[in-house]
Order: sequence, then C-alpha cells, then structure tokens
Amino acid sequence: MSNTQPNTKPPTKTDYAHVQNADLRYVWHHLTQHKKFDNAPPPVFTGSEGMYVWDSDGNKYLDCVAGGLWTVSIGYGRTSVADAVRDQLVRLNFQSPTTANAPTALFAEKLLEKMPNMARLYLATSGSEANEKAYKMVRQLAKRKYNGEKYKILYRERDYHGTTIAALASCGQSERRGEYGPMPPGFIEVPHCLEYRNQWRDKEGDMDSTTYAQKSVDAIEAIIKSEGANTIGSLVLETLTAGGGVIVPPQNYWQYIQDLCKRHKILLHLDEVVCGFGRLGTWFGYEQFAIKPDFVTMGKGIASGYASLAALATTEEVFEAFKSDPDDAMSYFRDISTYAGCLSGPAAALENMRIMEDENLVENSREVGAYLHQELAPLADKHQVIGEIRGMGLLAGIELVADRQSKTPMAEAKTQAVLAHAKNNGVLLGATNRSIAGFNNTLILSPALICTKKEVDIMVAAIDAGLGAVFGK
Repeated sequence: MSNTQPNTKPPTKTDYAHVQNADLRYVWHHLTQHKKFDNAPPPVFTGSEGMYVWDSDGNKYLDCVAGGLWTVSIGYGRTSVADAVRDQLVRLNFQSPTTANAPTALFAEKLLEKMPNMARLYLATSGSEANEKAYKMVRQLAKRKYNGEKYKILYRERDYHGTTIAALASCGQSERRGEYGPMPPGFIEVPHCLEYRNQWRDKEGDMDSTTYAQKSVDAIEAIIKSEGANTIGSLVLETLTAGGGVIVPPQNYWQYIQDLCKRHKILLHLDEVVCGFGRLGTWFGYEQFAIKPDFVTMGKGIASGYASLAALATTEEVFEAFKSDPDDAMSYFRDISTYAGCLSGPAAALENMRIMEDENLVENSREVGAYLHQELAPLADKHQVIGEIRGMGLLAGIELVADRQSKTPMAEAKTQAVLAHAKNNGVLLGATNRSIAGFNNTLILSPALICTKKEVDIMVAAIDAGLGAVFGK
C-alpha cells in the first residue's frame, strides 16, 4: 500500500513501563473485568501497519477483527487519511453543525450516491447516537402526524443498537441490558431469525428457509397486531446481525419484512453500523436484498477509526416531514451533537471512501470473503464442536457447540480459550462477548477490507490449531 507508513521496529518493553503503570492506575477499560490486572498490567498496543499491530512486549499480531470492533476497514497506517485530517484541522477544525461546510457537504454527496433510496445525511459521533437520532425522529413524527400514537419502536432479539440507555432499550442482548434498567417505555422485542436455532422446530419440526422466514415475520406481525399497528412507528433491525452471533437472515426474509412494514405503515430502520461500508461485499448490506429502508444508520467503517464519526441517512420523504410547517417553531428536528461539527470526521471519511474506491476494497471484500467462507467450510468436517459457519463478505461467525445433535452451546470459557491460543500464536480473533447469557459461543472474523488470501490462510490455520488445542483433533 503506497500510502501507509511502516512501523516495523518493535518497541522495547522498558519504553512503555511508565505507560503500563499509568494505565493500571488511572484507566477504566471498556467491557473489562479489571480484577485480572491486579498482579499483571496489560500489554500496551504501540504500533501498526496494514493488518498488523504490535504491543509493548514486542509481539506482532495479525488483527482479524479490524481493531477489535469491526472498524479499521482500510487497515492501519494510512498517511493520506492523517494528512487529510491534519489539513482540514488547520484550515477549519470546527463549525457548529447548524452551518454549512465543505467536507460535510462533499461527503454527504459522495456517500448518498452509493445509497439507493436514501437522500439526506445527518451526522453523529457514534452508532448509538445515530440510532437515537432515528428514534427521536420516529417519536417526533408520531407526535406531529399521528397524535402521538405511532411512537413504539420494535427491535429484534439478538440485535444490538448501542450502549446508551435508549439504545439499550432497543437491544436484543440480555447481558448488554442486564442491570441497567428500568428501560424507557415504548420499545418492543420481536423474535430472532437465526434459522440454525429455529425456535419453532420443537413444535413444528424442520422447515425450509423460506418457511422459516415467513414464520419469523408472521411472529413479528402477531406482535404488531397485539400492540396495535396504530401504535408502532418503526422497526429497527441489523441488516446482518453482528455481535449477536453473525446471523444471515433466511431466504425471502427481507422481502417479507418490507411488505410487512408497508402494510402497517411502519418505518423500516436498518442498522448498518457494522455491515455497512463494504463489510458484506457491497457498499451497504441492504443493497443485496432489494429493500428500501426509511432510515440507515452507520459508523465504524465510515472513517475506519481515523476519526470519530457516524451518521443517519434518511429518505427525502422523512426529511420533508420536518419542513412541513415552518411557522411552527417546534416542527423541525430539534437535535444537535456538538462533535458532529468537528470537521476531522467528514474529512477522514472522504479520504476513506477514496481509498476504498481506488483500491477496489468493496470488490475485494466480496472476492476474498468468498475465499474465506470456502476455506472455513472444511473445518466443520474436521471439528465436531463447530455447529454452523455463517456470514457474508469479510464477516464470518463460527458457532461452537458441545453437542451437534442437541446444539448445546459451547461454554464461553472454552470459546475464549480458542481466542487465547490464537493470540499466543500471533493472531487476534473475535468472539461474541457479554451478549446473550449462555450463547457467547461464536468465533468472529471481521478483518480489514484490504485482507488478502494469504491472511485468510493464516486466520483459518489459527482457528484450526486453536480448536485442535482446546478440544482435541
């Protein structure tokens, strides 16, 4: 890659002794039980290039989860992004998002050209925040168009939409929500669509994918009718469920969902924070299913971690609804995020998109992703602990089970042991974590979109070796 800055000299351990001590004394890490650090501070990540990172112990790792959180899509060390951000910060670092500026306008234009049915872009600084913008729009539309009735928001079991209290109210993952209630009212859970764990099989036996899809959507419609369609404003779904187990919806599911929303005048909100920006092999995942959402939220790959940025895209119809009565001082969308005015975000996102286009990274995601799934498939024959391998593009999940017949989920500690083995051998894998009690049993791969077949071979070999070491051949 011509525009990366190599950082291949491993730092010495003594260089970071003070950093480790400061981290141990002052930093509160996310999603971390700190008791394990009482006697040993964590290594410090210190450098990177392409798909590799280094730590303060001099260890080099192949990063198979794009920064640990599906984010660094164009890889590490992109000097051209850093240059674009620096130049913008010197030129004009910040302006209130109530005003116009070049990087935001140009990024919105470039992005929306790639988003069928979408017409307007509203900036935010995290996926959680972007989703809450959509929820606020739904609530305001309910008040102004439907006498306050269509305010409820449906969300799906196993899906994740963010970490704030309102976002957690729409979270289908019990361990994410646990102990943070009471949740705000008006959020209603609907059933998951993980065909491998068909929730109707015990009563109705096996069924094909189309029948399962219809059954899943019929179950959503039953909830709509029970709540009253006149009370439901939107349905928020991950286009492909990520942290809830890498779930690809069954055949025809999305067409049934689209028809359902039209029938009951429910706005369709797709959360593409993970699976947008090329992750599934198209710019946005919804393109592959021929659906027309009303809202699409995005983050992570939007700037590949080089700046804090997220966004909400809407249709022109949604946008126009907030212009309908200019004489009413309360009629427009009265929302603001301070750091949506930090212009490093859209500057980084513009350069991020240029790199993706020039290097054909969306196509690479599709092609190398197909190779990834091809190479993972034989592992299921070799390791009886693999229940199912799922995914699209450069996103893959390997669900581990203690017994294939009963599909008993593998113990979380055993799943984590596979990760530990891979890390000890220089490969950073992912896994479902603090998501659904008893079901944190899925290994996850979401490498940068620059991934080659060579790196795929390394990660598949690491999984093979890890499964062999933990469970035996």
